[in-house]
Amino acid sequence: MKKSKLVAILAATTVASAFALSGCSSSDSTDSATATTKACLALDTGGVDDKSFNAASWAGAEASAAENENVEVSYLPAASGAEYAPNIKKFVDQGCNLIIGVGFAIAGAIIASAKENPTVNYAVVDDAGLEPNADFTEFTAIPNVKGLTFKTQESSFLAGYAAAAYSAKGIVATYGGAPYPTVTAFMDGFAQGVNYYNTAKGKNVKVLGWDRAAKNGEFVGDFANTSKALQISKNFEQAGADVIFPVAGGLGGATAQNSMDGGKSVTIWVDTDGFESASKYRSVLLTSVMKGLGESVQAVIAEVAAGSFTNSAYVGTLENKGTRLAPFHDFEAAIPSTLADELVEVENMIVSGEIVVE
Repeated sequence: MKKSKLVAILAATTVASAFALSGCSSSDSTDSATATTKACLALDTGGVDDKSFNAASWAGAEASAAENENVEVSYLPAASGAEYAPNIKKFVDQGCNLIIGVGFAIAGAIIASAKENPTVNYAVVDDAGLEPNADFTEFTAIPNVKGLTFKTQESSFLAGYAAAAYSAKGIVATYGGAPYPTVTAFMDGFAQGVNYYNTAKGKNVKVLGWDRAAKNGEFVGDFANTSKALQISKNFEQAGADVIFPVAGGLGGATAQNSMDGGKSVTIWVDTDGFESASKYRSVLLTSVMKGLGESVQAVIAEVAAGSFTNSAYVGTLENKGTRLAPFHDFEAAIPSTLADELVEVENMIVSGEIVVE
């Protein structure tokens, strides 16, 4: 049995698991491949069990520790953005040699800490990890920061195509938590997929919540306001939408619950396969647009454990399965009979470059 140590740090309290950490030398001659790697995750808001972003990233860290007895993992939750920097500072003080910020919003705090602590390795989930200049026209790579990025516009393109094919009313919708590029990439890819379906099929399915020309759309403003997420979902239904794609982390639960309560729409989940991670909503989840969040976390932890960390970005794509469309699960019988084959064809064209998703 492996003697990995999985540590979950809740607030300021460290909760150690029952596994004992295997002993290792602290001498200068210790080989990097056998030294303990302390990988510490600074979570975004929403909690470690958000059924989405934080949960998937933490699952990847746990998997790393389960596979390698020399890896120790821990996390700190954040109630608000004001806790990002203090949490990262706690990890520096604890001697973490890999600090992973979960989410685009924490990138600034990660970069600031990395510049102050050049001997510590850092990574950011869902951000390139680059430092912008004052007007965001130039970006500088930080030697000890690795971006963990995803071309989610590719998998969202497939979701848009599927939503358009499934919709009985010819109206689908999407909304975001906040207007971050990592959110709008989903929304824009979704709209592109609907547009491609319309062109291929001679249809006119409408997309609510995102204007491709203006590059703006419907947003909650954060990832915590369930009341607003619910109201946006109801507004979409009143406007005729019968497929809704919330790009808002755990707020997707408000949309899915509304779909269950009213029976007027179905929901597309985000980040993880909601059929597994949010199983209470299975009856209304058409599919999910997945990010390989856990896989990206595992990849960077493996680099540090092997002594081969670089700041070259991890990029998840349809081709390497770093982002993908989940199965239709219980909706298999309800989707058009040709849709599965069409999605395979569209995916192959995206991978080959025949279809360019902006």
